[in-house]
Amino acid sequence: MSNYILFLLLCQYLLITSEHCSGEELPGSAKCIDEERQVLLTFKHHLTDPSGRLSSWSSGDNCCQWNGLSCDNQTGHIVKMDLRNPYPYRIYNDEWEFKDYQQSCLSGKINPSLLSLKHLYYLDLSWNDFHGIHIPNFLGKLTSLRYLNLSYASFRGEIPHFLGNLSNLNYLDLDNSHPSNSPRNNLDENLSSKNFIWLSRLSSLKYLNLGRVNLGGAGVSWLHNVNMLPSLLELHLSACGMDSHQLPLSLPTINFTSLSVLDMSKNSFNSSIPSWFSNLTSLSTLDLHGNSFGGPIPNEFASFKNLEHLDLSVNYLEGQIPKLIGNFCTLKTLKLAENRLEKEGIRDVLNGLSDCSNTRLESLDLSVNLLESELPASIGKLHKLQYLSLRDNSFFGSIPEALGQLSQLVFLDLSSNYWEGTLTESHFENLTKLDSFLIGTDRPIPLIFNVSNDSLPPSKLHNIAIVNCLVGDAFAVWLQSQIELSDVTISGTGISGIPEEWLLKISSQVEFLDFSDNQIQGKLPFHSKFPNLSRLDLSRNRFSKSIPLNFGELMPNLQTLDLSDNYLVGTISPSICEIQLSVISLSNNQLSGEFPRAWSLWSKIDVVDVSRNNLSGNIPSSMGIPSSLAILKMNNNNFGGKIPSSLQNCSELSRLDLGDNRFYGNIPSWIGSKVTLRILRLSTNSFSGHIPDHLCNLIGLHVLDLAQNNFTGTIPKCLDNMTSMGSEDPIDTWDFYDFVEQTTIISKGRELDYGPSNLELVKSIDLSSNNLEGEIPDEICSLIALSTLNLSWNHLHGNIPSNIGNMSSLETLDLSHNHLFGDIPQSLSSLNYLSNLNLSYNNFSGRIPTGNQLRTLVDPSIYEGNPSLCVFPLSTKCPGDEEPTSTGNLPVQDNDEDGNGKLGFYVSVVLGFIIGFGGVCGTLVVKKSWRYAYFRFFDNIKEKITVAIAGKVARLRGHL
Repeated sequence: MSNYILFLLLCQYLLITSEHCSGEELPGSAKCIDEERQVLLTFKHHLTDPSGRLSSWSSGDNCCQWNGLSCDNQTGHIVKMDLRNPYPYRIYNDEWEFKDYQQSCLSGKINPSLLSLKHLYYLDLSWNDFHGIHIPNFLGKLTSLRYLNLSYASFRGEIPHFLGNLSNLNYLDLDNSHPSNSPRNNLDENLSSKNFIWLSRLSSLKYLNLGRVNLGGAGVSWLHNVNMLPSLLELHLSACGMDSHQLPLSLPTINFTSLSVLDMSKNSFNSSIPSWFSNLTSLSTLDLHGNSFGGPIPNEFASFKNLEHLDLSVNYLEGQIPKLIGNFCTLKTLKLAENRLEKEGIRDVLNGLSDCSNTRLESLDLSVNLLESELPASIGKLHKLQYLSLRDNSFFGSIPEALGQLSQLVFLDLSSNYWEGTLTESHFENLTKLDSFLIGTDRPIPLIFNVSNDSLPPSKLHNIAIVNCLVGDAFAVWLQSQIELSDVTISGTGISGIPEEWLLKISSQVEFLDFSDNQIQGKLPFHSKFPNLSRLDLSRNRFSKSIPLNFGELMPNLQTLDLSDNYLVGTISPSICEIQLSVISLSNNQLSGEFPRAWSLWSKIDVVDVSRNNLSGNIPSSMGIPSSLAILKMNNNNFGGKIPSSLQNCSELSRLDLGDNRFYGNIPSWIGSKVTLRILRLSTNSFSGHIPDHLCNLIGLHVLDLAQNNFTGTIPKCLDNMTSMGSEDPIDTWDFYDFVEQTTIISKGRELDYGPSNLELVKSIDLSSNNLEGEIPDEICSLIALSTLNLSWNHLHGNIPSNIGNMSSLETLDLSHNHLFGDIPQSLSSLNYLSNLNLSYNNFSGRIPTGNQLRTLVDPSIYEGNPSLCVFPLSTKCPGDEEPTSTGNLPVQDNDEDGNGKLGFYVSVVLGFIIGFGGVCGTLVVKKSWRYAYFRFFDNIKEKITVAIAGKVARLRGHL
């Protein structure tokens, strides 16, 4: 419906153009007017045209034939100027590159000479780059304009209210988005409008696009003024910086009920969906994705009778998907992805949509929700479906074979659910147009992928992802038939090899290869060039041998390389440094030798992880260190020397792990001043000197691990400056990269590996096994978000700070093997999350605190080596703990009474045994008939058991 209305709107302009305009000089047609030719040449003079798009604009020619211009056939007046960039660019564009867009951009100034073109009704300057100039005020005087498009042209500043004078305007597009490669995406640098009165005067307006125009300061005036546009058919307000205060939940009257398209996506509305939306009964497109709408999908949506496109994805909607959506028989697109929708409501919706006499649904996206249901076979009746994504839900049961009837299906994503059973040829029977197929189960028992190439339709896939599926020998045959693949993920399938002939066939076009989590053995199977491969993941396999010496030549455009968790040996080939990688992970192999000195050539590198190998030597710095580095993990090797000073040039460095090596020297002064780290691990080396105060400048630090070194001096008192550890609210964003990051932390008495899903939640300080002395600073107790504190095996003395109970997030506290003394603070009992405590081998004295979490910590070894401690869980009583007598004197133990009590107990036990045993056995000895009956009973039981076992064995042999 929306496309139809837009089509009619454009046809209106085409009709006018065909009546009044001509780009060619026809017999009897008027030529352009000389005065207007001069105006156009003046206009051109103030523009920059690097591609020569306006080269036809010269003084001697008929301007009606100039590129981008059209004239009235009768009068010769210029009526249309279309200078839209012929190469509009988006990051997902496949037709041309960003440089084509840049080269064709007009820029410069818009000269007021345009005012002389009094008959101009159509002006399009979109997709050019005017470098942040303001929209000229004089455009408000071009009162003949009916079409004005200044979108994607890099204007900024306040929208001039003079545009309100364009009373004939039907179409206004000021979308202020920028090409994806443009650095300017900040709303503060975009167009803005705080006063919308000018808009209410555009009474003829049918199309309005203010996408990415900053409307955050407009209050609710935008809505009141839009409500005065009764002819409005399309309204686009995407990414305008609006919040829920600017979107009333109800409106007394609504005048723009003719609206067919409403796009308010990518704002910050954190309320429920307003009820007045349901009064827009003419809507064919409703796009509210990328907000923070909560609550259920309103039942009032039942009033939408013409809805074709509904996008509510990326919100916080919850509850079941209402059954009423199954009645939207006009729907072509339904997107509810990335919400909190749950339970089995989807079954009724799919059954309803499939019952439509003429189902139109082409795209269905329910991914990343909490849906729990079997997939009904009725989905096979949605015969126009082209796009189906159910990934990241809790669908269970078998995948219905009816999916194989969706002959128009191009994209199918069923990954990350709880499927079971077997995929056979029936599931693919008529999927001849299938381009992308993604399947996987999160169940411990894998899904069985049992297909053979002979019976499958001749679809040529470009993208496959098969995860945690059991595949057989026929799978390899089927895989080799897919020779047009560009993205391949075959992970967790247990395959033991990659067909090298097939790899050779796809080598020229493949861009993404992921064979992680398999059982592939032998050497790396690359012998030919892969010119377009950007990501290679062979992690968690059994590859051995060495990395090919010409690896860099084979994959010149590789960006992500993950060969971790294999058995690779030899050195790291220097040719890898010839590739402009962004991520390289070679961790947990058996690589040896020195790290390549040419790594400075990686000008775009974000992540280098070579941890857990046998690498040696210094960190190469003679040729420099890549300044783009964000994560450097070299732990668990044999590296030595000092930390190179050139690392301070890595201004984006956020994780530095050099633990378990042979580094020495002091901690450099630039750590804390030149870089902003989130993780600093230097444990198990030979670093020495004092722990410098400048480490306290690392306000975003989550993990500080300096354990098992030779540090001396005191613990810095400025640790409370580490804001991230002192606040439970995140103070900054945690950057993630395209690799599986793991960091080992000693916590809860053992080594724990934290991965991408929980690493940002960890906050830990480990200064154990050094030579630190002095007292524990009180300031450390302000780190209320700290979960692990280990100060053991040092020479600390003094008391535990009395306000240690303020560290409310503490789970692990180890102060053992120091010289601490005094009472254990009672506030320790208020640490409700404390699950691992070690205060052993100090000089603590007095009563051990009780209550709350300390009641669960009953292991006496927590307090051993402190001879002056007393009470539970130790057996030592504190002085004065014996109960006083009525006279207040200490009680005297009555040894005679205690002895008599014990004697009576033993006599009772012996007599009970004699009576019980004698009563049974004595009777059997005296009564012969009872004795025979007793043993006959046990003989019968033995025979029955023997016969039963013999029968079972015989039946088992029969089956075999």
